[in-house]
This record gives sequence, structure tokens and C-alpha cells, in this order.
Amino acid sequence: MSARSAPLPPETGCVRSLLQFYLGMMRMEALRNLQYRVANYFYMIGMLAEPIIYLVVWSTVARQQGGSVDGFTPGQFAAYYIVWTLVRQMNIALTPAAWEWRIREGQLSGWLLRPLHPFNYDLAGLAGWKVAVIIMWLPIAAVLTLIFHPVLHPTWADVVVFAVAIWGAYVIRSLALWLLGCVTFWTTRVNAIFEAYFTAELIMSGRLVPLQLMPQWVQTAANFLPFKSTFGYPIEALTSDLPTGQLLGGLAAQAVWIAIGSGLVALVWRRAVRRFTSVGN
Repeated sequence: MSARSAPLPPETGCVRSLLQFYLGMMRMEALRNLQYRVANYFYMIGMLAEPIIYLVVWSTVARQQGGSVDGFTPGQFAAYYIVWTLVRQMNIALTPAAWEWRIREGQLSGWLLRPLHPFNYDLAGLAGWKVAVIIMWLPIAAVLTLIFHPVLHPTWADVVVFAVAIWGAYVIRSLALWLLGCVTFWTTRVNAIFEAYFTAELIMSGRLVPLQLMPQWVQTAANFLPFKSTFGYPIEALTSDLPTGQLLGGLAAQAVWIAIGSGLVALVWRRAVRRFTSVGN
């Protein structure tokens, strides 16, 4: 048998099949969401309130303090929070509260019969939506740029790293929220756990304010938690002129958190699904 006609090794075939699944799922979801542009634009515009409030507040503080806050000028705040709008859209993942609905409506029962781990369907489906989001975000960013005049001078290396980092951030946050969702297999009183997680994320991720403006203990803690890899690092990669070592170090940190998250999801899911009791209409 020639090399051309020889069958692929099982590992290669599995990887190729998984890649085809992701590309097909993403293509389908991207096309579907591009068909509903108006609905998606209303959703995206609705999410602009949070960063615009942050931007106006901190720009005002900077002007009142002589033009900057710890080195951040109004133009730099504008750049940070405009990029923030895309990073926030990219970080949208399945809410942990969705697990209750999935179990109640019998959705999970069907998913357990599928050939792939259920996490793949969530990750691939929402990833396709992200492709549509990036396309639709560009005119929003143009309007915000005209209004707020950001100061932004990225290099090509910054742009490339940012393009990789926003997808890494999405995977990390998807893994984290999936793990939180699995808690519902052990208890239905999970709101306090969810709120504690989202509060920690708000403070230590760079979502509320650039981490450089936070107390030193917050900055130190953020270096040992995954939150920075989902918000602060991707934004800073494009807006803060980070040295090459920090750019690559941030990508390495994302890879570590993806590996840790993947291992935890595999471990927790095996234990959680044993506790699953099928219910539905």
C-alpha cells in the first residue's frame, strides 16, 4: 500500500475529525448569527453601557487630576475600554445557571448520547457566534473611536498576540464557567458560589479598572489566578505596548490555565455525571 493510500493513524484521524467538527459548527453558527444582525447589534449595544460608564468616570477623574491617573490619560482609558468591548463579547460563555434548565428540560439526557464530550458543543457553537461578533464589532469600534479619541499605537506583534489572546481568554472562561455549572450536580443552592466567583473576576481581571490602578495585593493575587488571562492581559496586549517577554509570558499563562481547566473539566465531569438523574417534560 502506498503512503498516499495508507490510512491515517488513529490519533491523526481523531484530531482531524475534531477539527472538522469545530470548523463545521463554527461556520454554521457564524452564518446563522449573521442572518440575525439586527438582534445581535441590539444585544451588543446593550452591553456597551458598562464600559462607557467606566470610560467616562475614569476619563473625568484623569482630567481633574491634571490629565492622568497613575500614567493613564483620557485617551489611554478610551483605548482600554474600547478594546474592552470586544474582549467582553469574546468572553461570553455558557452561564452556569443554564445547567438547571438543561437538566429540567431533558436537554442533557440527549447530549450524553452524542459521540463527543458535551463541552465541545458549547465551545464550538459559541465560537461560531464570536466570528460574527468580531465582524459586527468593527463599525461599533469605529463609532466609539470617533467619539472618545483613543490613544492606540500597537505594533504588528501586539495585534497578532491580541488576536490569539482573545480566543485563549474565551476558552479559559468557558472552562471556568463549565466547572461552575457542574456544581449544580451536587447542590441547587449555587447562587452564592456564582456571585463570589463573578465578584472575584470583576476585581481581579481588569474588567472593572486596569489592574495597574488596583492595590498591590490585588495585582499580586491576579498573577496567580485565571481572571487576568481573560480580561486584563488581552486588553493590555493591544493597548499597553508590553515588551515581548510579557506578551509571550501572557500567552504561556493562558496555555497553562487552558491545560489546568481542561484537566479539571474532564475530572469533575466524570464524577458529576454519575450523580445525574434524568428528568424532563
